[in-house]
Amino acid sequence: MTPFTVDIPDAAIADLKRRLAEARWPDQLPDTGWDYGADEAYIRELARYWAEDYDWRAAEAELNELDHFTTTIDGQNIHFIHQRSPHPDAYPLIISHGWPGSVVEFLDIIGRLTHPDDPADAFHVIAPSLPGYGFSGPTTDRGWDAVRTAQAFARLMERLGYSRYGAQGGDWGSFISQNIGRHDPDHCQAVHVNFLFATAPDDGPGDLTEAEQAGLARSNIYFSEGAGYMQIQSTKPQTLAYGLTDSAIGQLAWIAEKFLAWTDNDGTIESAVSRDRLLTNISLYWFTATAGSSARMYYEMMHSGAAGLTDRLDTPIGVANFPMEILQAPRHWMEDRYNIVHWSDMAEGGHFAAMEEPEALARDIAAFFRRFR
Repeated sequence: MTPFTVDIPDAAIADLKRRLAEARWPDQLPDTGWDYGADEAYIRELARYWAEDYDWRAAEAELNELDHFTTTIDGQNIHFIHQRSPHPDAYPLIISHGWPGSVVEFLDIIGRLTHPDDPADAFHVIAPSLPGYGFSGPTTDRGWDAVRTAQAFARLMERLGYSRYGAQGGDWGSFISQNIGRHDPDHCQAVHVNFLFATAPDDGPGDLTEAEQAGLARSNIYFSEGAGYMQIQSTKPQTLAYGLTDSAIGQLAWIAEKFLAWTDNDGTIESAVSRDRLLTNISLYWFTATAGSSARMYYEMMHSGAAGLTDRLDTPIGVANFPMEILQAPRHWMEDRYNIVHWSDMAEGGHFAAMEEPEALARDIAAFFRRFR
């Protein structure tokens, strides 16, 4: 275990500003907004803000208020935050992000978990960067799917000396957390997720509430209009990597468009996630040059067929169901596949729950894990 400090060279920051200033811009049809993808007017303004007003050093200082480490597991560098609570009976919790997220997603929730109002709800938080993402750096061999990542994270918890713990996640982090429960049942006691999906059972969809019908409608929109990125990243991530690694504007637009589509907002990203938080997350991808390696997770999942979710998960699972999540399914569709012991229909929030609704998510995590302490 090696202590790690976030320290991006001045030259890298200067290079980013130069690329933003010298960007070659595409045309856009008049009055099309976001219809064809990322809106040029918005991306121009966001790029200007990134170059002129955004303060990476302030974000870096905030990241460095947390305790960072790196270690090597299964031949791969793994970066992780290990934030211990001052409360001695705190419960260990490993939280995993997804794409296009990072450990930046957890900046507003870690303190709520380690220092809750009630010490009985305290957690020791372990927040790794997924292999291929951020400070974990690019993956160096094939096969880093959700199952292999889950096995590596279970080994990380063993290496940290935690004999019993919980797992939590959204997006890929949900798949990873479920597989931690599946592959380390003797130590992982329970799993909490804010992203869970299943197809209709063989005997049909059954009776659906208005909210469930709305959730399925959102899922249909995602598959028909919003999943093109997934097809590219799961088939030709290397081709995509050239553009996103070389063009800061390309990386900016590729991620910003998802934050507009996937958050619970009023038509602007900033109504759900602050501009600085968004740019800190994007900056992490840019400075670590992990656009391509993070996309490889999709390729590995597609080609290994190893989501690891075909068999029933007996580990107790809790679900925070946010209303604007991109994929939703009725609870009764999942009952045969998951041992669901806790389900909360949240009032607000979307795909990036830890960024959008950190207080609500932290409360639900605490409520779920009380029974396992």
